[in-house]
Amino acid sequence: MTATIESPRSGKNSSGKISPQYRRTGASRGNFEMLAWLFMRLSGVVLVVLIFGHLFVNLLVGDGIHAIDFGFVAGKWADPFWQVWDLAMLWLAMLHGTNGVRTIINDYAENDSTRLWLKIVLYAATTVIIVLGTLVIFTFNPCPVVDGVQLPGGFCPA
Repeated sequence: MTATIESPRSGKNSSGKISPQYRRTGASRGNFEMLAWLFMRLSGVVLVVLIFGHLFVNLLVGDGIHAIDFGFVAGKWADPFWQVWDLAMLWLAMLHGTNGVRTIINDYAENDSTRLWLKIVLYAATTVIIVLGTLVIFTFNPCPVVDGVQLPGGFCPA
């Protein structure tokens, strides 16, 4: 007497047929999921470089953490290089995190309507943070005028 035990992930039930949840349909999202997986790996590598560069410049160069104030940020964002650096860090971190949370929602939310609403909230929050962060980076005024007087700073024209 021999018994054949199928692989647990083969998708076959006791009668030898493939279970419905393992059947691929024409509306497969395999390509999207593969691209999302690839994005996570590539964005993770780029984020490591961006974040360690950010930490090095902000914490180790010059007076370190004691130098971080309004003037430091204003001087840094007066340079388009640092604007693009911080923008890339913001966008990649938000999209990387959103993709990770989307995967968790897909894995653990069993009800379709719950999954839909969790994703709507996730995408709305991501959109708001990306839009507001982008606006802050590009509309930041390093030379503010308060009560008609321009505040002094080494990076502002006289």
